[in-house]
Amino acid sequence: MDQAEVLLMGGRAGVGKTTVGWEVSVLLRAAAVPHAIIDGDFMGQVHPAPEGDPRRSEITERNLTAVWANFARAGYRRLVYTNTASVLPEATGMFLRAMGAQVRIVRVLLTASDATARERLVRRELGSELQQELEGSARKARLLDRHAPADTLRVATDGRTVVDIAREVVAATGWSGSRPAHRPAPMR
Repeated sequence: MDQAEVLLMGGRAGVGKTTVGWEVSVLLRAAAVPHAIIDGDFMGQVHPAPEGDPRRSEITERNLTAVWANFARAGYRRLVYTNTASVLPEATGMFLRAMGAQVRIVRVLLTASDATARERLVRRELGSELQQELEGSARKARLLDRHAPADTLRVATDGRTVVDIAREVVAATGWSGSRPAHRPAPMR
């Protein structure tokens, strides 16, 4: 397989992107599917923001390009990438530039109710940013709901096990040999 493929998992804070991403990796490993995984939250974590890059999008793209180049040189062609807004149309260009114009993109938007996200964030955020995370999570949920492309598979996480959610996500990729439940067209 020469064509690069990326699974983009987005969703509001507290939806379980990182947890589901790691479980997707577990399932892919069990099926002997070569892949790499990146938590996109770490690609732009610098302070202060670089001059001329207040949203840290340029440094994120440079880091993604460098890390993907290393994975690709080692023979990997599939990437699992988790980040809140990765499923939005404006993120597409970053993946086309970093991974090649013929990359096949599978978008999955994980969803959760306000109550579920709040419960998870209260358990996770032990520092001073809980209120900020709660407000940002609700705002981003609305943004993602409105702007995720039509080919984005929406996967509810409320009341479900991580394994069950990850199985649905892996099926959407078609990577494990099982017939995908959802197969978006390749991005051009």
